Amino acid sequence: MHVRELHSWPSTEAEGVAIQQRLRPLVRFDGAPAQVRTAAGLDVAYREDDELVAVVTVVDMAGLDVVDRAIVYGKAEFPYIPGLFAFREAPSLLRALTELTVTPDVLICDGHGLAHPRRFGLACHLGVLTDTPSIGVGKTAIGHYEQPADQRGAWTPVELDGDTVGRALRTRPHVKPVFVSIGHRFTLDAACELVLRLTPKYRLPETTRTADHLGRTAQGR
Repeated sequence: MHVRELHSWPSTEAEGVAIQQRLRPLVRFDGAPAQVRTAAGLDVAYREDDELVAVVTVVDMAGLDVVDRAIVYGKAEFPYIPGLFAFREAPSLLRALTELTVTPDVLICDGHGLAHPRRFGLACHLGVLTDTPSIGVGKTAIGHYEQPADQRGAWTPVELDGDTVGRALRTRPHVKPVFVSIGHRFTLDAACELVLRLTPKYRLPETTRTADHLGRTAQGR
């Protein structure tokens, strides 16, 4: 997978904010792949002293089996600052993406896209740098939402500072929703449809579950 060199990696909060503001207009909200055959799950597990393990799993949408994976051991070079999380994790995740032998049709980030103070979360950042369709599927909300109805597929909007930035989507009856937001080259309707395809049994998408499992296994090595 090709990574576009649109910026250097920042060392200060001000530099990080400036990069997000500059890249934000590159996000596209239209369309989606005509056919999603493979989807990648991206996750980062932390060890100690800011050491991390970035993992990517690629699942085949037909049977949700893992068809490719990549593991990168690295270190977070940027401090933990709310709203700038991508600068800690994206460098290693991008390295992992370049090691794949199967190019995924979409990136599913364990985090957010437009649901971000500057509307440029991790899913947006990775989508723009790779020019690959991407969505964010978070476990917790950024913004305000009402609980959706209990049936699978029900949703309510997530709002932040007066903007609709995503949806609270019920993937399992009587189970907490997940929080879906656009990353790049996707519509919110198509993103929610894809998440439902990826959650036939559990609350979280199989992309997230397989990446999390691989990360936990690699974390202990």
